[in-house]
Amino acid sequence: MRFFMPTRLYAERNCVTNHAAELARLGTRALIVTGGKSSKNNGSLDDVAAALGKTGCVWSVFDEVEENPSVETVMKAATVGIDMAADFVIGVGGGSPLDAAKAAALMIANPAKGADFLCRGGEPHNAPLPLATVPTTCGTGSEVTGVSVLTYHERRTKGSIPFRIFPQIALCDGKYLAEAPMSLIINTALDALAHLVESRLHSSADTFSLMCAESGLMGWGRHMGLLGVECRPTLKELDSLMAVSSIAGMAIAQTGTGIPHGLSYALTYEAHIPHGRACAVFLPGFIAESGGEGERVLRLAGFAELEEFKEFIRQTAGTVSDKELLGLAAESVLASPAKLGTAVFAADRESVMRIALSAAE
Repeated sequence: MRFFMPTRLYAERNCVTNHAAELARLGTRALIVTGGKSSKNNGSLDDVAAALGKTGCVWSVFDEVEENPSVETVMKAATVGIDMAADFVIGVGGGSPLDAAKAAALMIANPAKGADFLCRGGEPHNAPLPLATVPTTCGTGSEVTGVSVLTYHERRTKGSIPFRIFPQIALCDGKYLAEAPMSLIINTALDALAHLVESRLHSSADTFSLMCAESGLMGWGRHMGLLGVECRPTLKELDSLMAVSSIAGMAIAQTGTGIPHGLSYALTYEAHIPHGRACAVFLPGFIAESGGEGERVLRLAGFAELEEFKEFIRQTAGTVSDKELLGLAAESVLASPAKLGTAVFAADRESVMRIALSAAE
């Protein structure tokens, strides 16, 4: 058994301000990597800037990260960091800015490397710059994982870069979710659910990863009702959703993700379906293939039976009617022995096709 989680995580109100001195210990010149709007609207960018200002740090903001960030965007951010002589990086936002920040921290530390380094890997390289993360959604768990998922336009898909880059510090405050649209909260909470299900039903799961996955599933189940109502979650409920997201991140940091995530990439790239929904539509079929272990997952998450769970996913994530696209998704997973090997059942063409096509039901 093993458990590796080198990130120091603080989950508390005003944690960016509370831990400004710890941020400053990462360096003196920060590149802040974020998206175009949300971090400005929810106050997280202002909080980070104020914390850096109190400690005398110099900073520059790269705010061009798109949803599902591309290799090209990361290289652009890295150029800004190199030009300003950044010695640490802060990712602020959802999974896209956090993943882009990880990759940028690597490329700033390796200015002689080209974009193909993010695809190929395997060469000697300098360690990434120190990294802090400030998540503002409740799904990816990227603040506590070593994974950076980027879009590779040449391959027409998404994928993890071949490096593990853990943040030194994660600063989690549910107040940044208070202004988020419910569609974003639902989509990212579905991503957290996928992380928990896939980690719990992973071939490499052990006592420690199960501890995270099962406690996270129970926590997620206590709040699933928030995803199907019109009223806004309370601040306390938003804190809990963000905490469950981080626990889910800890789970997949040990095991990795499984077949639903592998299937989701084609849907996200080709049909622009939000990542959380693109993963969630495959969860009922994936659980059905997992037998008794799948039934335990349902109970942990608060569902009495598979049909109840299917209906929940239909209501929150919808369905995918394009069977040609679902077939393309299946073929991408079937081409990856490593992804097939993550399943707790015998993942073959028939079972993967059943999972893929179940998204249309």
